Amino acid sequence: MVLVKASEDSEAGVLPTEAELADMSSYNEQLAEAGVILAGEGLHPSDRGVRLRYSGRDRTIRDGPFTETKELIAGFWLWQVSSLAEAIEWAKRIPFPDGEVEIRPVFEAEDFGDEFTTELREREARLRAQLEAQQG
Repeated sequence: MVLVKASEDSEAGVLPTEAELADMSSYNEQLAEAGVILAGEGLHPSDRGVRLRYSGRDRTIRDGPFTETKELIAGFWLWQVSSLAEAIEWAKRIPFPDGEVEIRPVFEAEDFGDEFTTELREREARLRAQLEAQQG
């Protein structure tokens, strides 16, 4: 997953220009042609969001905006690549004039070891099939 870090502009609701949108569309088309992109979206500023904090059975809800812009996410891509090095090479080509992204691997079933039992794997497979059917 490639996380696009928020900026003062993104938190202020400043939208990209037509040229920036065109550059991003071209980049996303390259990702699609290469079979890399699975999903990607921009996010509204944090003043349109909420945070939930969990403590035992208690749930605390806090409305945005959230103060630490450097800790916020302005968007994301979900890529299917063979390695972190490949993700880095694609990320170097993102047409941002300024900004920062963070790349983090997504867990695979094998990462959970024996705790992810055959029964749990089957449940996960049924859920994924259901989601694909809903989207398809």
